[in-house]
Amino acid sequence: MSSKPRFQQVKDFIVSGIESQRYVVGGRIPTEMQLAQQFQVSRMTVHKAIRDLVNEGRLVRYQGQGTFVNDAKPTSSFQDIRNIAEEIKARGHKYSARIVKQEQLCASSNVAVQLGIKTGVAVFHTLIVHLEDGVPVQLEDRYINPLLAPEYLDQDFSVVTPNQYLTSVYPVSDVEHIIEAVLAAPDQCELLEINISEPCLRIYRRTWSRQQLVSSAHLTYPGSRYRLQSDSHFS
Repeated sequence: MSSKPRFQQVKDFIVSGIESQRYVVGGRIPTEMQLAQQFQVSRMTVHKAIRDLVNEGRLVRYQGQGTFVNDAKPTSSFQDIRNIAEEIKARGHKYSARIVKQEQLCASSNVAVQLGIKTGVAVFHTLIVHLEDGVPVQLEDRYINPLLAPEYLDQDFSVVTPNQYLTSVYPVSDVEHIIEAVLAAPDQCELLEINISEPCLRIYRRTWSRQQLVSSAHLTYPGSRYRLQSDSHFS
């Protein structure tokens, strides 16, 4: 007999059904009463399992119609500077990173414009694939002004993300976002393990700390695996 709490057993059963496509996106799952009878538990126990999955974005409820499998792409707010490792762990999934490049080089004219520096001066560069349960969900291509973060290249970015490190030493005061739909370059598609025809979302992000431009990054997300969200509140 499983040692897991009964609500977790119900939850695992539903998740297994979604992952095996026994319950398909847009399809309705069994009712709380049916699941309560199947697992011989109270409806309150089933309700807790379903509520957790609704909160995680795996299910969606419609009043008077039932509970359905949601299109559960991971969602990120582009307005917040959030650590992607924490986002993934908050969804109950495993985070990992693949470090492709971690180097010092001379700034090209394009990079110089991005960082507001002179062409040819030294900059730090990292290229990192962020994975959720072993699946690439973000390609981070980042340039850093070494005068502002001299120990950047000394970090182990398989343990701490660039975002996590930079915000710990240079708290963000200002941020600029530009978002576009793109087709990633062939080498980027290879790193993201997607077809070259896969549409992607790309965030171009620059961050300042105390009026100093610290970082410029291109964050590329496979369109089929991620979505971005913005919430606005008006008084």
